[in-house]
Amino acid sequence: MKIDASIRPMHLADDLERFFAISGPKIRGSVESWNSGQGAPVFTRRGKYTSRGWTEWTQGFLFGMPLLLFDATGDLRALELGREMTLRHMAPHLTHMGVHDHGFNNISTYGNLWRLAKAGRSGDSTELIQLYEMALRVSGAVQAARWTDAPGAGGGYIYSFNGPHSLFSDTIRSCRSLVLAHRLGHVLCGENDRRISLLGRAMDHIRTTLKHNVYYGTGRDTYDLRGRVAHEGIFNVNDGNYRCPGTQQGYSPFSTWTRGLAWILLGCAEELEVLGAMSSDETSENDPEGGFLHLLLEAARATADFYIENTAADGIPFWDTGAPGVAMAGEYTQSVSQPDNPWEPVDSSAACIAAQGLLRLGNCLGRNGKGAKYFRAGLVTAKTLMNPPYLSDNPRHEGLVLHSVYHRPNGWDYVPRGKAVPQGESSMWGDYHAMELAVYLQRLVERRETFTFCGEI
Repeated sequence: MKIDASIRPMHLADDLERFFAISGPKIRGSVESWNSGQGAPVFTRRGKYTSRGWTEWTQGFLFGMPLLLFDATGDLRALELGREMTLRHMAPHLTHMGVHDHGFNNISTYGNLWRLAKAGRSGDSTELIQLYEMALRVSGAVQAARWTDAPGAGGGYIYSFNGPHSLFSDTIRSCRSLVLAHRLGHVLCGENDRRISLLGRAMDHIRTTLKHNVYYGTGRDTYDLRGRVAHEGIFNVNDGNYRCPGTQQGYSPFSTWTRGLAWILLGCAEELEVLGAMSSDETSENDPEGGFLHLLLEAARATADFYIENTAADGIPFWDTGAPGVAMAGEYTQSVSQPDNPWEPVDSSAACIAAQGLLRLGNCLGRNGKGAKYFRAGLVTAKTLMNPPYLSDNPRHEGLVLHSVYHRPNGWDYVPRGKAVPQGESSMWGDYHAMELAVYLQRLVERRETFTFCGEI
């Protein structure tokens, strides 16, 4: 990536204004027109959102986007839509025992409603705020109960929908559910009324993830490049020992699926903000040696550096850095990305996620100091996403950001006629994270307080 040393948040002011103007009608239209009987919308095909039965991990993004639109623009209709649809449809997701996605579905909906209400933005009653808090407590505890003990591998982890042996890198964002529920005073009660700390489980999951799914250039295996990320860690559930890397949506266990890396980068940066603001007394029980924040920072910097080094000049990566066609692209990191290419698809959704992670990491380290490189890389990526060919400015296309990829190995992504690779389509997670990125950037442009999943900062 080529980082513009002169770029500042104010240079994106016009881009943000256009982005919100374009996104408003699309978001309201998608929520109002979606048939819930079809399941959750996942990605577009020829510009129209379609569902894909795997797990319903994207429902919260659909109803969370109007809440973000209200946050940015004051659109009261968007607030009403987001609140109404959350209360009508999201309750089953609070007690969904079968997924690792509570941080996606429930923080995007109940979490945003709670954050806006606590900031005095939404005018919600005390009773509604209490309802949001109860929902968030339940979600955090249910997610924490999906647990595999792994004493020799970091403590344990929230296991993926593949089963108790599987740890996904994505799930680091579901730790938000546990941490927020902890902040609201909740615990998980186990057998014999044993009180299990939600913060402790979140920290154990993060510790296990960063130990086994992130590489640090220490010679762990032949493919140990600093900042590389494996999508999945495989464990022996009989003794809790780590066995090997794996993947579901990447090219191989020994290459880096860039959206998996983006989840790690953003997850670490968010947790740095929130856990770094807690008192040592609150975290010390689960961090007796005091090295947890350093672990988060090390992983965030490693993945951020890898992203910058292995991404096109404008901040958009290929879907997997080791996919076979990438070698045909030549010195692709020295030029702008080419979504219409004959080799491999790019993934704008990875960029939407990573850009926010880069900005938050840069802020944590000081945007004019040690964090300057990361902060400016986030701005460069965001500016690319909010302009053609990535901005979806065609009102007949339901997506906000084009050239997203879902599951390349399974062949689920739409390849236009006459083209070699998937392109021109949007995903619900890409669009949601583009909105979240835009709201965060708007705060920076206007020099207002930013926000975390635990509220305004």
